[in-house]
Amino acid sequence: MKRFGKITFCGGTGSVTGANFLFEIDGKKILVDCGLTQGRELADDTNWEPFPYDPKEIDILFVTHSHVDHIGRIPKLVNEGFQGKIYSTKPTRSLTGPMLEDTGAILSKGKQFGLDKIYSEENIKKAFSSWSSFDYGEKIQITDDLEVVLRNAGHILGSAMIEFNYFGEKVLFTGDLGNSPSPLLPDTENVAGINYLIMESVYGDRNHESRNDRKKLLKKVIEENYERKGTLIIPTFSLERSQELLFELNSMVENKEIPIMSVFFDSPLAIRLTEIFKQYKDYFNENAKRVLSKDKNLFDFPGLHSTLQSQDSKMINDAPNPKVIIAGSGMSSGGRIVHHEKYYLPDPNNTILLTGYQSLGTPGRLIEEGIKRVKIYGEEVDVRAHIAEILGYSGHKDSDGLFHFVENMKDSLKKIFVVMGEPKSSMFITQRIRSNLHLDAYAPKEGESIVLFFGNK
Repeated sequence: MKRFGKITFCGGTGSVTGANFLFEIDGKKILVDCGLTQGRELADDTNWEPFPYDPKEIDILFVTHSHVDHIGRIPKLVNEGFQGKIYSTKPTRSLTGPMLEDTGAILSKGKQFGLDKIYSEENIKKAFSSWSSFDYGEKIQITDDLEVVLRNAGHILGSAMIEFNYFGEKVLFTGDLGNSPSPLLPDTENVAGINYLIMESVYGDRNHESRNDRKKLLKKVIEENYERKGTLIIPTFSLERSQELLFELNSMVENKEIPIMSVFFDSPLAIRLTEIFKQYKDYFNENAKRVLSKDKNLFDFPGLHSTLQSQDSKMINDAPNPKVIIAGSGMSSGGRIVHHEKYYLPDPNNTILLTGYQSLGTPGRLIEEGIKRVKIYGEEVDVRAHIAEILGYSGHKDSDGLFHFVENMKDSLKKIFVVMGEPKSSMFITQRIRSNLHLDAYAPKEGESIVLFFGNK
């Protein structure tokens, strides 16, 4: 007997951000992620249009991890009547609170879309009142015939792939896949027997430096900035990238690999999230646990200053060079980094170091592409500072990593849906999989629905 399921790609196609997938199976309507689409601003206007489904009819929302492009529209879902359950890992639930509160504080100023009502304290509380958390590998029984298991994606703390088991066949939504090996986290889990795969493709057309190379490059950038007596500014994502950089800097300082200088950790959200990281040390990889057994302060070292208050942030300008500033946001589209860029980008002795993906249209992308003048707070600012980039600190698998992830499960795969990437990236890895593994890979369009067949191996 043939049984059916249907996936509708409601977001996260043709774009890295905005993950939102509707999976209808065994009488249940299940969402995987409900994130914001991000561009030049934290979120664009399309986020506030009606969902292509009725939120009141959604039974369950699975959250792969707590980045805003995977969780940012949960308050909107609640505001429009969602009363179902939310499932994730334990760290994801803990990290989502501060992430939504911070997003809400920024977006709720946008009264034109009623964002103050969408991101209300009440809506966020409602979401958490129905939110249950699970361990990796724990079986979640949805119906008599439908079971779900969360697998370790290795992307950020608590990130999970969502594995659906139905009549002997498996569907896997990857969420974002980690750039293993990570300084802090275990490698992406090997998952066997997958029949239908919905996978990300952020770096589908590019490869990163190796782990050893990325640390050498970071050390080189820091040393060169020190010799120039400049300011090194690092726009970084508050969640995971900040903690990885602190971990690497801690190691370098402790082992006297770089000179001691002032390092300003200028992100209230990242500081708050780092405290949550300390509560989930069991989720670290074995190397990080070993380091932790000798050094109780993985995220602290001589010269580090955490600046919670805005007045402390303003005083960074008065601190003598050389110095390092780590601040959000990672794409230079908001947060305290923007103030620092306005102040420091015109000086050729300074350096801006890009360590992650820069979305189309963001100031970070323009700087990455070599623009000589960038608009910040309505003013044209000259970009004379050195531009450095280390892709090895990205939290995403590169093209080879994605390819090998698929290759390891190729014997069971029926169909692969390539999502969460710019079109050229998605199409490149799609064609690579088709040509080299001879598998049925496809990059769906937004709004497209695909029927899956089960119990017919």
